[in-house]
Amino acid sequence: MAGSKEIRTKIKSVENTRKITKAMEMVAASKMRKAQDRMRASRPYAEKIR
Repeated sequence: MAGSKEIRTKIKSVENTRKITKAMEMVAASKMRKAQDRMRASRPYAEKIR
């Protein structure tokens, strides 16, 4: 059976991984929002050249 120190270390590791994952999700959402904004801004131009 794992000792309490090992369990605490594992819990801390999982918490850190969760924080990193959340930050990566936020970055991805921001990049997606920017890409969508650029797409919407270029839509009138795309419609004109059709």
